[in-house]
Amino acid sequence: MKAFRLDELEAERAANDGAYLQFLRERNVSVGLYALEAGELDPQKPHQQDEVYFVVSGRASITVGLETTQVARGSVVYVPAGVAHKFHHITEDLRVLVVFSPPES
Repeated sequence: MKAFRLDELEAERAANDGAYLQFLRERNVSVGLYALEAGELDPQKPHQQDEVYFVVSGRASITVGLETTQVARGSVVYVPAGVAHKFHHITEDLRVLVVFSPPES
């Protein structure tokens, strides 16, 4: 079994001065913690993998392709491989669990 605590993952991510911390990588899936601060710009480019976002905390909008929605704690968003997507209008510091399948390259 592999088990994780969000507070420990957040501390590790912050200590490494990065917006993204991949903390699990298996044959068919990888999982990471993504952080964007209020007002920050999301630099993402489309990925080659399907991904699912689960918002742990914060508030923002996300645009996937031509569709935009608001997200907050508890929101889940699916992004198909190759589709442009970005968080924006981040009004509260955003923490998001990101699940990639297959694992992110």
